Amino acid sequence: MKPTYAAVVADLSAEYAELDAIVAALDDEAWSLPTPAPGWTVGDQVRHLAFSDARAREALADPDAFEASKGTNVGAAVQRALDEARSLGPREVLAWWRDERSWLLDLLEGADPARRVPWYGPPMGVVSFATARLMETWAHGQDVVDAVGATRVPTARLRHVADIGVRAMPWSFTVHGLAVPTEPVRVELRGPDGDAWAWGADGAASAVRGEALDFCLVVTQRRHPADVRLAVEGPVAEQWMAVAQAFAGPPGAGRSKGQFSS
Repeated sequence: MKPTYAAVVADLSAEYAELDAIVAALDDEAWSLPTPAPGWTVGDQVRHLAFSDARAREALADPDAFEASKGTNVGAAVQRALDEARSLGPREVLAWWRDERSWLLDLLEGADPARRVPWYGPPMGVVSFATARLMETWAHGQDVVDAVGATRVPTARLRHVADIGVRAMPWSFTVHGLAVPTEPVRVELRGPDGDAWAWGADGAASAVRGEALDFCLVVTQRRHPADVRLAVEGPVAEQWMAVAQAFAGPPGAGRSKGQFSS
């Protein structure tokens, strides 16, 4: 059963709070630690989230202003914002992120679930928009916990990440300049609580099966497919896992094979 819009927003708030607790406990030195994303420190990950939540807030509050300022080169815009935000210290960045996400949550809670919101790429339904914010927070949070050696227990919120990862399959091919397959792919995952989650036609020739955490790590490009325990069957599924990308923007570099192992 699909979660209600209110449940998605509540889960986004919980995802924010969990990562906040991790980064707020770090000293200033830890904010300068490198993360698995080349050239990005722990602080950069939080700076990026603050910037992204600020842009999301603007997209909801003033869609015309967002459209006028978003530009066409997403990668350059992200890098420029990151460079500018590096002048801010850890406590300033944390306060900035807290303000932006608080305003964003207020806007999301009052939004019509049928509304569409402009973003980088085609407009999104507001439910998908909130889900994407959760996915991005979780993904950048993974870089943080990898860098500082923190423990983050998987939760049922991973279902949102997995869902957007499945729905982004056509985008994954398109952004890499590949033809979108017409053959369906069955996805069967086991959630952290042992629940069975499934997408796609039962009996499809191509399938991806395994732990939800492993699937989410791959579709957010936080792990190389060879470094997780997913069962990938069929050429379409194999090609998809090699290019899977749940986030907007240009093709991500992902993680190299052997960088992590499960």
